[in-house]
Amino acid sequence: MVKMNEVLYEGNPCVRKVTLNRPEKLNCLTYGMFSQMEKALKVYESDPNIEVVILKGKGKAFCAGGDVVRVIQLIKAGHWSFGASYYRKQLTLDYLVATYKKPLVSLINGIVMGGGAGLTMHGRFRIVTENAVFAMPEASIGLFPDVGSSHFLSRLPGHFGEYLGLTGARIDGAEMLACGLATHFVLSKDLQSLEDALCDVVSSDASTIFEVINKFTHKAYIKPDSSYKRLGVINECFSRKTVEEILLTLENEATVEAEKWVVDAVSYMKSASPTGLKICLRSIREGRMLKLESCLLRDYTVVSHFMRRTVNSDFFEGGRAMLFDKSRDPKWQPSKLEQVSEEMVDQLFAKVHDDDWEILKLPHGRSLTNTGKPKL
Repeated sequence: MVKMNEVLYEGNPCVRKVTLNRPEKLNCLTYGMFSQMEKALKVYESDPNIEVVILKGKGKAFCAGGDVVRVIQLIKAGHWSFGASYYRKQLTLDYLVATYKKPLVSLINGIVMGGGAGLTMHGRFRIVTENAVFAMPEASIGLFPDVGSSHFLSRLPGHFGEYLGLTGARIDGAEMLACGLATHFVLSKDLQSLEDALCDVVSSDASTIFEVINKFTHKAYIKPDSSYKRLGVINECFSRKTVEEILLTLENEATVEAEKWVVDAVSYMKSASPTGLKICLRSIREGRMLKLESCLLRDYTVVSHFMRRTVNSDFFEGGRAMLFDKSRDPKWQPSKLEQVSEEMVDQLFAKVHDDDWEILKLPHGRSLTNTGKPKL
């Protein structure tokens, strides 16, 4: 059950503000929060007086992801399908954000990972500050980058999306703007002024919103050691056909030029779930050719298999090692990339044959609004 103050709803008759309010939990999302936000956003969308919706998080994080601890607790206390229900609600909300008919402005002034990325990266206006930190580290807990991330990661320059998904790498606001994950960069000291200006908007016209935001944008400076400045090398490494080939190429690169981003990438890939990494690569590669709806439907299927333990228990083992015991010593099964066969991967992408499984049903007749620029 959601606590009434875990999501705050404020604003004026024309502009509504939705604030994630679990700062002590880095605004990790619960089932109740999904349900409450979905209901509120639908009401705002149909209200002729409301022109703009602002989405933000309280505290140092926008949102660090879904409440995985709670999901695992629910499954262990009951049935695997409890987790699938949670995920079904999450993806439905992500799709609502992606197809929202009114301007929805995300203000990202901190951590945005996993489920937080699902709430923001599919939207039209994605404003970041120097405090923003983006990452998709799901493979480290036995999963894979989900919430439709294969759609937006696959559309980043070159193979930067594969790099982010396979290494769990963290990038800052300037890098997010440069690669296209963000639409605007604003200094944190100006964020409240921007929010106040947005609250004075009396139009839902996208170009009007862009004009307001542009008054507060600031030049974003990418750090010299940024991995994004190594896009050429990243493309060389992450364009390889298999995860094994990518890791081998990275290891060879580390012997030539042991830059921090390469060392970190190798370390992460060697410690993450081999199954999760293989699912990640296939998802992103296929995602380049798929619509968002197809990516979300596929993510739901694969996650359901993970929760059902169709192939292995990596999701629960990762949860144990990284979130419960915090021993950081997950015992993956299989433990090596070469032991994860194509047949195993195919099985995780196949339809779930279980009487307790429900198909994800996304509403028809809605179109994506994430264009990155106003429709003039």
